[in-house]
Amino acid sequence: MESGLLSGNGTWAGTSTRVLGDGRKIETLRAFASTSPLPVKKIVVLGQIHSANIAMTDPLWTGPLEKIEDTDGVICSEDDTLLVIRTADCIPMLFLDKKNHLIAASHQGWRGSLKSLPVKIIREMVGAGSSLADIRVMIGPGIGPCCYGVDDDRYMAFMEEFDSGFSRIFTRKKGIHHLNLLLLNYMLLVREGLRQDQIEFFPFCTSCDSSRFFSFRRDYKKNPSQFGEMFTFIIQKKTP
Repeated sequence: MESGLLSGNGTWAGTSTRVLGDGRKIETLRAFASTSPLPVKKIVVLGQIHSANIAMTDPLWTGPLEKIEDTDGVICSEDDTLLVIRTADCIPMLFLDKKNHLIAASHQGWRGSLKSLPVKIIREMVGAGSSLADIRVMIGPGIGPCCYGVDDDRYMAFMEEFDSGFSRIFTRKKGIHHLNLLLLNYMLLVREGLRQDQIEFFPFCTSCDSSRFFSFRRDYKKNPSQFGEMFTFIIQKKTP
């Protein structure tokens, strides 16, 4: 599924479905990269430890695969570099500033969302020369509030971190708090100063939609051998 907001004019971005295979496998990513409309010299994957750690890609890394350990966000100013986030319920996000030739990608589980990782990405981009008005963001598919029930301790952690304006990220069903991570990350971007038209999101629940998406909550305990992950990607190339 291609991003309508981020793709075009030297950028290609989007998110996979399960038909493209398990994004945890490097051969899946290499096969996908071979179909890119832009040249891919390097694929970048992250260790994804549910942190708020952010790294820059290494322009001196000349190999076909750069893995950045202990990181859940990455920013890149290089051409021909495919940034990849792998998820199966967590929220993948992509960032683009065409004016300053910056792209970024991040992985938000509940911990990364609680730590406001997308806000930290935005601030890092601004620190590197971006203006808020030039940044565009894609929020990829993740588990929806329909399927994401959390315990009281996790509910309280979010209520203590965010003000009352964020209370609508929770609904209560049959005595259980349900968390809307998609809405939370959208609200974080808006609070940081992005306009609605600067944000695109894919409103699909990975747990509900078994025909298109892998889901850790839905699949792993039932049959770990059938569990996989989608990948969300962005690449750029300078245009004349």
